[in-house]
Formats: sequence, structure tokens, C-alpha cells
Amino acid sequence: MGENNDTHGFPLVLHKDADPSSTGGVAVCGFSNVGMVGSIATSHVVKALGLQQLGTVIDYNLPPVALIQNEVPQHPVRVYQGDGIGIFTSDLQYPGHTDVQFAETVLDWFKEGGFDRLFIIDGIVTGELGDKEVGELFGVSSTAHGRDRLRKIEIEPVKQGVVAGICGWLLAEGDRRGYDVTALLAECNPMYPDARAAAIATEALSDLVDIDIPLDELLVDARRIEDNVRQMFEMSKNLLPPPDADFEVDEGDPMIG
Repeated sequence: MGENNDTHGFPLVLHKDADPSSTGGVAVCGFSNVGMVGSIATSHVVKALGLQQLGTVIDYNLPPVALIQNEVPQHPVRVYQGDGIGIFTSDLQYPGHTDVQFAETVLDWFKEGGFDRLFIIDGIVTGELGDKEVGELFGVSSTAHGRDRLRKIEIEPVKQGVVAGICGWLLAEGDRRGYDVTALLAECNPMYPDARAAAIATEALSDLVDIDIPLDELLVDARRIEDNVRQMFEMSKNLLPPPDADFEVDEGDPMIG
């Protein structure tokens, strides 16, 4: 039975002066979901490694938004490339009905870019964070080799549960299509941007891909980063339709164990 894939990703448009031949290596994606963990982590990797913007996601059905950071206006969803690593990052949270299309956009970028492995960084809420200063990190991988890699850096793979949204689709399609996809899920507080949870996930990513990603700035400036992300979210939330109600529940209750 042949593959019948009726889903299509959003168009990915090259940035000016981009070199499309520079792709390949490890792919990492992060979205503005619970605790903004994925967005904060991927943005930090881009800055820490000095990656160059390769392209942006553009679709005329998406709200026209320019996010201005350090005086530079940018589209909210962008891709970057460096030596052996590519980053897919989103600064806004889009409605849940776009999850599959965004996930397929990531897979299109992954396939066409010739990447070997895909890592997703995301935040989760377990209801057990309580008074702990640092939340736990959970791992899920679509391959046995990926699960072995998690155990080698002492992250026990999730044995039972549900992961929803973009991350869930990417993991399930990784299993179905035979792609090496791993999710790093950092326990976080859903009420505010959590740079500390992003740092925990980024440190694990560094160990898994054997690329030195300095964390000093992320840890020292965690409060400033959280405040900046919160401010950007407050400025942009009225420009987008509200996320779907069930999307919010699913992302906040990933049901892993």
C-alpha cells in the first residue's frame, strides 16, 4: 500500500542571500507552546551559535505580523542554518487547527534539507512541578536508536502516555515514515515563559548532538528573557485568533508517564 499523504505544509521561502546548499546535519524545531520553552530554546541556539537565517514560512492565510527585535522586523516563523545544524523556530502560538500543517512544514524542511535527525524541544505540564526549583526532563523518540541515545545521557524514555499537537504529529509520523525524531519535553510552569526549563532541554540537546551550546547567557539572563518573551506575547496575542480550546487543554495535559 503506497503512501497517501494529503497534508501539505506551508510554503518555505528563502531569505535574501541565503545559501540553500548549506543544509544538512541535525534539525531542531521549537514552537511557542506551553511555557514558550521551544521558542526560547531554539532562539538561544540561533544566537549562541551565530546561525544565519535561511528562510521563513509565509502563507497568505496566516495573519500578517512582523515581530521587531533589536530594531529588526522579522516574520514569526523562521529557519536558520549553521555547520551541521538547522533550526526551525516560531515566536507566535497559532491556533490548533494549523498544527498538522505546521508539522508537515517541519517535515518538508527536514526531508528537503537532507537532515539526519530531528529534535523537538517543547514544554509540558505534569501537575507535579509544585515547589521544585527545577522541573524534570522527559524524552520520546521514534526509533530504538533514539531511545538508546536518551538513556545514555540518563533521560529515561516515556513508556506510556499521549503527546499532543505539533510535537505529537512529528513523533507519530517519525515512527510511521521511519524518520529519527526525538522530543525533549521540559516540565514547566504554563503561566509564564520558562527560560530555565528551556535551558534544561538545551543542555540535553547539546549532549545528544555533541555540539557545544553555551548556556551561560540563557541562565544568567533568564528573567530578562522571560520578560521579553512575555512582552512580545502580550503585544501579539490580539493579532491572532485565539488558540483552539481543545488545543490548549491537550498541550497543557500531555498525559505522559
